[in-house]
Amino acid sequence: MAHLLGAHGLRVVAVTRVLLDGVSLGIEDGDRIGVVGPNGAGKSTLLRLLAGKILPDDGRVTRVGGLDVGMLDQRDELMPGLSVRRVVHGDADEHTWAMDAAIRSVHAGLLADLDLDQEVDALSGGQRRRVALAALLVADHDVIFLDEPTNHLDVEGVDWLATHLRERYARPGARGALVVVTHDRWFLDAVCTRMWEVTGDGTGAVEGYDGGYAAYVLARAERARMSQMTADKRDNLLRKELAWLQRGAPARSSKPKFRLDAAAALIADEPAPRDQLELTRMATKRLGKDVLDLEDVSLRVPNADGSPNPEGTVLFDDVTWRVGPGDRYGVVGVNGAGKTTLLKLLSGRAQPDTGRIKRGKTIEIAELTQDVDELDEVGGLRVLEVIEQEKRTVAVDGKELSADQLVERLGFTHERSSTFVRDLSGGERRRLQLLRLLVGEPNVLLLDEPTNDLDTDTLASLEDLLDGWPGTLIVVSHDRYLLERVCDRQVALLGDGMIRDLPGGVEQYLELRHAAMAAAADAGSGAPSVGAAAGADGPGEAAPSGAQVRAAKKEINRIERRLNKIAELEAKIHDKMAAQATDHGAVTVLDAQLRALAEEKEVLETEWLDHAEIAG
Repeated sequence: MAHLLGAHGLRVVAVTRVLLDGVSLGIEDGDRIGVVGPNGAGKSTLLRLLAGKILPDDGRVTRVGGLDVGMLDQRDELMPGLSVRRVVHGDADEHTWAMDAAIRSVHAGLLADLDLDQEVDALSGGQRRRVALAALLVADHDVIFLDEPTNHLDVEGVDWLATHLRERYARPGARGALVVVTHDRWFLDAVCTRMWEVTGDGTGAVEGYDGGYAAYVLARAERARMSQMTADKRDNLLRKELAWLQRGAPARSSKPKFRLDAAAALIADEPAPRDQLELTRMATKRLGKDVLDLEDVSLRVPNADGSPNPEGTVLFDDVTWRVGPGDRYGVVGVNGAGKTTLLKLLSGRAQPDTGRIKRGKTIEIAELTQDVDELDEVGGLRVLEVIEQEKRTVAVDGKELSADQLVERLGFTHERSSTFVRDLSGGERRRLQLLRLLVGEPNVLLLDEPTNDLDTDTLASLEDLLDGWPGTLIVVSHDRYLLERVCDRQVALLGDGMIRDLPGGVEQYLELRHAAMAAAADAGSGAPSVGAAAGADGPGEAAPSGAQVRAAKKEINRIERRLNKIAELEAKIHDKMAAQATDHGAVTVLDAQLRALAEEKEVLETEWLDHAEIAG
């Protein structure tokens, strides 16, 4: 592969903190690189350096002649006064870009709900972000840098972007490279072929890994194991040196000089400790049999576009939904369908127009909202003071922890626990929001986009916490990785006023959305509605014959046998990846085998759902 861009000895110091030090890396034609690391480690700084937006304190970035680089920054850089059309296409005539299938795909995936002649000044933050992403994707850049491109995208949008990028670089004759910073682990696995980890441990290092996110996790675990073995050896040597020095006679002070030097060398070689983050399982109040019930609930809200329709938009239409003790629901849906409003109804922050919401007598609800500005009211307090306001001691795993011990386990060092809330980063504010909820010992958790601003290590810790959560959990998120790991069931809001159960999970939701869009595009030809696509009974649908039912059941048995076989093969490949984690070539081959099995599994699960509808 042709070399496109290289970094040599990059060093960046932010005030007194070293972000990057001696970093050398390269980007080759065809690379799709994911960048991960703790919040504040320097991921965005690395992208801006490589894109030429900023200069390093030391080192240099080199490019091949004529290389065209584009970047989606987290900052809003759209010029005011321009229309969406001008921002995305400049002065190009419509016929010159409308005939390009790839550009039409970008319009359908990111701009379908926008008026191209509307000025960008009037758009919301999420809409402006999508316009900036569309403008980058329609341009013919050789190297694209994306900083958190999945922010403000729903599940459907993330799926579209992953598919678009895979196809963009898989086309015959396609060239160029992609570097992306994101905390969306499903996206990293779906798109990336290499990973960079900005360690953020004070060394300023960037570690490289072959394969997607899953291969990175395995390889990193193996590196940690080898590092632990090295540390154990160092500790053993150090203990021997110290023991020898203790036994040495004081009068022979000249003789142990080389021993003192050896001990000093061992101590000097001690690596800087990584920040340890442990989200803890705190006590929860007892949960009774009755939790939350929506009964015949209807709700309308004012039109989002400000149009004068007095009836507003129907979010819920005569909905009944029962949530029991220990239920774990993931909620997905189109933008504006009412996901956040659903959480407000459940928590009591909003009331329905008709119907009622029953809450159990023993429930204690905690709601994590998307708004980190709610911490502004305590901006003048320090992190530790905020938690002490709630509780000074908390029961964790049967032990009493003080507030300062608790914030330390949540990743706030002694120095950061004394930091004013107003000075915290977005990720730290999100962690503090979560900690405030947990110290109240709730038994019902309502989480609205909990992954916003969290790095991948914090997300793993959050999922570990939620895995063992003994109460009721309802999560609104566009993070498929999180939903599929911590939730037992998913429901969808499709904009039709209903809460639809999803036995097939997120994949079924995407199928329903694709069917709905196809039906809307082909409305004049009598295409099936969303309800028909979902398998709902409707007028004119013929009941399956006995032969069709038997054939469907036979296919279900065949598919289930193959799915079981795939599960066995996946387990064997995971074992091989763990055994060969240091062999990057072998891990890449095994990762490709896993992806192939995953694609086959997706097809089989879709077929299973189709046959299950016939078999009843």
